[in-house]
Order: sequence, then C-alpha cells, then structure tokens
Amino acid sequence: MGPFTLSVMFNDPAISLPDACSKRKQNFLLKNSFASVSMGDEKPFDFLRTLFEGVIAGGTAGVVVETALYPIDTIKTRLQAARGGEKLILKGLYSGLAGNLAGVLPASALFVGVYEPIKQKLLRIFPENLSAFSHLTAGAIGGIAASLIRVPTEVIKQRMQTGQFTSASGAVRFIASKEGFKGFYAGYGSFLLRDLPFDAIQFCIYEQIRIGYMVAARRNLNDPENAIIGAFAGALTGAITTPLDVIKTRLMVQGSANQYKGIVDCVQTIIKEEGPRAFLKGIGPRVLWIGIGGSIFFGVLESTKRFLAERRPIESQHTYSDKSKDK
Repeated sequence: MGPFTLSVMFNDPAISLPDACSKRKQNFLLKNSFASVSMGDEKPFDFLRTLFEGVIAGGTAGVVVETALYPIDTIKTRLQAARGGEKLILKGLYSGLAGNLAGVLPASALFVGVYEPIKQKLLRIFPENLSAFSHLTAGAIGGIAASLIRVPTEVIKQRMQTGQFTSASGAVRFIASKEGFKGFYAGYGSFLLRDLPFDAIQFCIYEQIRIGYMVAARRNLNDPENAIIGAFAGALTGAITTPLDVIKTRLMVQGSANQYKGIVDCVQTIIKEEGPRAFLKGIGPRVLWIGIGGSIFFGVLESTKRFLAERRPIESQHTYSDKSKDK
C-alpha cells in the first residue's frame, strides 16, 4: 500500500492560494508529512514585480527584526567568543547597530528578492510533491546571494560587539589596513556552513507548516498565526545550527591573531581546550533571539507583501489574488 495522501480541492473563495497555483484548478496535498501544492493551469509569472516586492518586504523585515533584537544578539556573540572563564560584559549592547543596519537592509532585501522569484519558478518546474525541495533550494540560493553582503557586515558587527572597535568606520579602516580585503570575509566558509542550511531549513519549515495550516484551516492565515509559525521555524533551526554558529563566531572575531587555521582546526581546538559542550555556548540567547526574530521577521514580511500586493494595479491583483499568502 502506498503512503497515505490527503487531497483537498479548494474552490472556496475564502482561501487565497500561491501565485504558482491557478484559481481555476488548485489542489493542496499533504504527502509523507510534507505539504505540497498542485499548480494546475498557471498564470503568467511577473518576475520583476516579484523581485521588487521581495526586495522591499525583505529589507523592511530585516531592519525591524535587527533593531528589536540586537541586544540579545550581542549577548550571544560575547558568550560564544568568551574563552575559558572570561566574564560576560553587559555594557554597550547596541554597539555597532548603525553600521550593521547598513548591511542588514541590503542583505535582507537581496535575500528575499532572490528567494521569492526563484521559489515561484521552482514551484512551477517541479512536481507538487517536491514543493519542500523548491523551498530548500530557493532558501540556499538566496543565502548565497546575501552572503556577499552579510559576511563583511557580520565581521564588523561581531568585532564591535566584542569590544575590539568603537565605531564601524574605525573597524573598516583597521581591517582594510591590517588584514586586507580578505579580512572582511574572515570565516566566510564557516558562515556558509551555518547560514546556507539555516536559511534553507528555516524557510522550508515555515513554508511547509504554513501550507499545511492553510489546508487544515481552509482559510488564509492572519498575522499572529504567521508570526507563531515563524517563531517555531526560527527557534528550531537556531537550536540545530548552534554548533555551526559557534565555529563561525570564533573564526570571525579572531582577527589578525589567527588562533585558528580554519574550520577543522577550530573544531579540534575547541574540543581539546573546552570540550564538546562549548559548541552549545549561547544556545539559549540564540534560540530566544532567532525564535522571536522569526516571529517578527515573517510577521512583518507577510504584512509588507500583502500591503504591496493590495496596491498593485487592479488587473495585476486579478492574477495575483493575495501575494502575501504565497508559500
């Protein structure tokens, strides 16, 4: 006997489905514990508009969540950077925020701007039971694109958070003069090792739970429901990727001291000097930070996407019934 499949036909006008699905024939499937979307007859795909709205929504969500949760991120970074019995300093928890926002805005905008159109395209290419693969792939590609901005921003932010510099401009000048261009991409490999699976897993969990919830509820989700799903996806993914985050932090904050020769050496040194439990340093603040951050990010993201969709020309709204509910 094959796997149990629940197929629900949606002719209910109260439910707005993804762009990749036509309103003539739309089928939501739950198969093998993953939600999937059957696209039926497709409407034309407006790549540039999807890109534009993704950039605006992503940039807005990124700035809001970064500003709100920056102190928690600072505490997490200091916990992970501390070696041995070093004490945690609780002063200057907003150190580096302004410079960080200058990077967060374009990075978040670029990530969602790349993620949204690629996701839409993949949902049209792959079978409906592979929607999870589409979300994973789009998340990873978006992460690669955003990493070009994220990594230099993260390097400067974390060195300011650990007290190495008092201003972003001073950090930029010092890194450029002492470490060169590659200094801005310190820990790039470990960053990708952490952020690519993080982005892919978080967005996939969020998308799949959201689709499944819509199937069960037979209606669109409201902002609090989107926020709760975002919080769960963020907290779970944050806990899973904490060891990778510790490695990334150690490599980024070491500066020109070169305490570690690379990812493997970093792992071996931490195990030798501090033990395996050191890889879970900062897990509490990280899960709290990313859980709350996921709630804020996805809540703001969906609200902004809906706001932009409602202000489209009427003819565009007809083929794009509810952009903010596309998952």
